[in-house]
Amino acid sequence: MSPAVVNEPVTDAIRSQLLDAGAALNQLPPSDYTGLQPGQTYYAYDSATSTYWAGAALVPSPSSQQAQVSDQDDGSYLVFMEPAGGTWTAYDAGYVGPDSTCAETPPAAVLALWGWLPGTCHPNL
Repeated sequence: MSPAVVNEPVTDAIRSQLLDAGAALNQLPPSDYTGLQPGQTYYAYDSATSTYWAGAALVPSPSSQQAQVSDQDDGSYLVFMEPAGGTWTAYDAGYVGPDSTCAETPPAAVLALWGWLPGTCHPNL
């Protein structure tokens, strides 16, 4: 029997899709970003809900002031969700602090797989 939640490899195609979704959240073109922050990208599949989950930080282009501003505070880390047959949707992880709230929180099994604290929407910082 296979586990309900499994880590998936982050391919170049997935990186591109996450970058596109994150840029769309910020209403900017993907070219305003240079990629995903190394070592901060997570990607998993939850077979119980047929949903892919990801977490990542976008790297703003030095030539895009708008991307640099969008990457501060609330927008510094993003959670992504892709339901079966759907497309990626990005959510700001929100301010990382004692009173922070998440716009979207991955299921507990995904958080446990990634080693994130229960009820959070970002890696342990």
